[in-house]
Amino acid sequence: MTRVLVLHSANLVRSALTALLRAEATFDVSSAGWRTAKRHAESLRPDVCVVDVDCPEAAAVLAGEEGRRHRDLLGRSPALLVLAHAGSPGALRKAFAAKARGYVDKDGSPGRLVRAIQRVAEGERFVDASLASAFLEVDQMPLSPREHSVLARAAEGDSIAEIARALHLASGTVRNYMAAVTRKTGARNRVDAIRISRRSGWV
Repeated sequence: MTRVLVLHSANLVRSALTALLRAEATFDVSSAGWRTAKRHAESLRPDVCVVDVDCPEAAAVLAGEEGRRHRDLLGRSPALLVLAHAGSPGALRKAFAAKARGYVDKDGSPGRLVRAIQRVAEGERFVDASLASAFLEVDQMPLSPREHSVLARAAEGDSIAEIARALHLASGTVRNYMAAVTRKTGARNRVDAIRISRRSGWV
């Protein structure tokens, strides 16, 4: 029996996915919203966790170095399977960084999702062919680790002074890093750099 946990912010979508997967006799399926995700994960101990990358809260699962937040949120790390559109290369990059093992196109058939869960539960990787080209579109981040740290703080709304204090840098150094970020991303200004970086999945 494969234990599956479906995470989604929309109750109707979550219920529909759960009903679909429960029709598969070899699946033991539970679902949860994001607020109760960790509690459900700890009690169910799922083999596979299904996450829609278009949910705003999915960042809590997909973000973080080496999938750290994925582990923090779900406790024991189940195999991660994401639902995505081919038009979201940035989200796919984040899922890949979080070590997701399955990638299913949301425009695909229900049978594809079932097969993907089965494959992922067996320790294999599953990538829908329709999403393969999207991986090729994922831009390589042109920023250095320090530039990325400054950009991430700026994207959260921190001022130059706040970024400087948090990263133990001089304010002038932070401005220089932001200027480099703006140049490397081809942006017009700081706000445009954040917009471009979010679209590309860098922050």
